[in-house]
Amino acid sequence: MTDTEALNAALAPITAGRATGRLEGGRASIVLDVTGLAEASREELEADIRRTAGTLPGVEEVRVLMTSERRTRRLIAVASGKGGVGKSTVAANLAIALQRRGRRVGLVDADIYGPSQPRLLGVEGVKPQARDKVLLPVQTRFGVPMLSMGGLVAEGQAIAWRGPMAGGALGQMVDADWGETDLLVLDLPPGTGDVQLTMIQKHKPAGAVIVSTPQDLALIDATRAIDLFNKAGVPIIGLIENMSGYVCPHCEGVSNPFGTGGAQDISAKLGIPFLGRIPLEMAIRSASDAGEPPAAGNGPQAELFAGLAGQVDDWLKG
Repeated sequence: MTDTEALNAALAPITAGRATGRLEGGRASIVLDVTGLAEASREELEADIRRTAGTLPGVEEVRVLMTSERRTRRLIAVASGKGGVGKSTVAANLAIALQRRGRRVGLVDADIYGPSQPRLLGVEGVKPQARDKVLLPVQTRFGVPMLSMGGLVAEGQAIAWRGPMAGGALGQMVDADWGETDLLVLDLPPGTGDVQLTMIQKHKPAGAVIVSTPQDLALIDATRAIDLFNKAGVPIIGLIENMSGYVCPHCEGVSNPFGTGGAQDISAKLGIPFLGRIPLEMAIRSASDAGEPPAAGNGPQAELFAGLAGQVDDWLKG
């Protein structure tokens, strides 16, 4: 067995075929494919390679060159035609619920002008780092890495950017170093403006989830958002009716301050799936404000979001 063959034989058990090397003149030159590996996994594997190669006879120097192919990730847009319908709350909980189903999920807070994911995921004040001018997502305790404009600007600072700057910020977040993540949930701003157009043109999602309240005005705007995705050839995964019915915590009576059934009616009219209803509950609001998304728990709210995520997961498998 030659020195190079001995080197590759020693590397094979720890790299699972990701590395090939050459040993010549006391120098071990090793090429390591790190496609899809998170930063911590890359560093651990590199250390194992250096340690293993360094123990071989005749090795005086170890050089490791890391290479990576661009990983293809699927993007799911969570959108609404109108603000204030709970889209960001749905996006955060949907991402967590998908992660609990075994998906490797990341979350992009693409609501450039009104970022709220740092609060929802309990990472306010945590700024993302960068390596070689590429952003590294913020790790959350829920297993869902996240990037948001809220982590790139000072708290309370107005983001008065024109379309090209907002589109550029979205591109930097989508093209960040997401490691092993293979699914990105995009929390889009309300409406059908520059950010949506840039996203569709440069980072076309695999599908879109539309969020609306039962209120007629919200449904009118939701229909516009659906029309935008239809014209762009982005499939509609389904429509979620948020703030659908309020159960009084004292008398347990049910009221419908925003109306009822409107989203389901629109879904039937437009021929798109109706994914379900999320009630207007104090528990969801208070948990979200505290950075404790209900989907990460074990109560009825977690079961609700798990059901929604299950439908999205089934769509992705189809």
